[in-house]
Amino acid sequence: MPHKQIPPDTYSALGGFIPPDGRILKEENPAHARKREARRGFLRKGAEALTGVAAAGLAGRAAMAADAGAGPLPVPESMKQPGALTGSSLYGHPSEFEKKVVRHLRPTDKQYYSSSTRSPLQELDGIITPNGLFYERHHNGIPSIDPAQHKLMVHGLVDTPLLFTMEEIRRYPSHSQIYFLECSGNPGYTVYGKTAAEANGLVSCAEWTGVMLKTILDEAGLQAGAKWVIAEGADGAGMTRSIPLEKCLDDAMLVYSQNGERLRPEQGYPLRVLLPGYEGNMNIKWVRRLQVTDRPVHSREETSKYTDLQPDGKAREFTYVMEAKSIITAPSGGQKMPGKGFCEISGIAWSGKGKITRVDVSVDDGKTWQQASLQEPVLTKALTRFRLPWRWDGRPAVILSRATDETGYVQPTLEELTAVRGVNGTYHNNAMTAWRIAETGEVTNARL
Repeated sequence: MPHKQIPPDTYSALGGFIPPDGRILKEENPAHARKREARRGFLRKGAEALTGVAAAGLAGRAAMAADAGAGPLPVPESMKQPGALTGSSLYGHPSEFEKKVVRHLRPTDKQYYSSSTRSPLQELDGIITPNGLFYERHHNGIPSIDPAQHKLMVHGLVDTPLLFTMEEIRRYPSHSQIYFLECSGNPGYTVYGKTAAEANGLVSCAEWTGVMLKTILDEAGLQAGAKWVIAEGADGAGMTRSIPLEKCLDDAMLVYSQNGERLRPEQGYPLRVLLPGYEGNMNIKWVRRLQVTDRPVHSREETSKYTDLQPDGKAREFTYVMEAKSIITAPSGGQKMPGKGFCEISGIAWSGKGKITRVDVSVDDGKTWQQASLQEPVLTKALTRFRLPWRWDGRPAVILSRATDETGYVQPTLEELTAVRGVNGTYHNNAMTAWRIAETGEVTNARL
């Protein structure tokens, strides 16, 4: 029905809403109008109260600024002239003021062909590691591979041996998932760094995109007796590892992209294996060959290397899964407390067995524990960020974290770990990392 023109001064009599053109859009019962006005009055009073609180806070901060002798907020130089031209850098770079946020290369590590760099955990937020800061581990340098020339062979106990180009690999259904990746030598049993990067920086986390390995194996057709897949890389080391078939048919991937862009050369460009939750060395980079067999190959990397020597002289072999672990990244070694008062303790936790379900934090060297909050999303086999509000009283303290995963496994102390495994091993040290805070506010590794 068309709206009826009514003079604006009839508003009070009818209780209707009059738009700018003076029309009544809806007639309202006077009793309903009184209720509506009562609700609006209540909301106005609440808003005024909140505004008063906010104003009091602003006034307090303004008073503090005045006490500090602060004048009017100056106009910065950045507002007085144009900035850099759009497109002046066709591939983005961090701010010049973030130059210290780089991967860490141990000063004592002189084997630059077989070496590693560590992610600066203490400088990062959230759970995703930027591609340029993702940790590296190489055994004979970083090869330069033209994706147009790269091939992947699938052979052995299969019905149809196959040879794929990268273009053909990318035609298969893609899959993306966030997973962590960790070197099994992170940090070793005898090396304890001064910073979070030096102590535990051989771990990073990314969103990976590629093809499920099961898809490729199904395409080739598995024969009876198939139990292992031998993956070989196209680097100068010819890195080779044996992968249980069960893992290949579960969540294993052939990855060509990381955090939305193609893999970096140091991460296996153009194609790598990704085995969520397994030790980093098994995630073969620059993969060129997958051989399906009935037994492991017992390569150098799974016999003389990447085994865990026990106190009795025997070695644990095929210790794939990275167990639950955590580390406080702020405050952490190399940092300094700004003074007494509020400090948020923050860090990361992860487990190759699944999701992190709990992280406890101690500020008295393990005598008592408080449960930290887990930041969403909490994903399986991915880094999980945890946080705990804390007020530092200015006295010396030792802080550490303890992770628990969905299987019920609890991260051990170093003493608990070595009591079972001894001190001969090099790999799979998932013990707690403790930071000592001095009265000066300086933070150092409590074990150094």
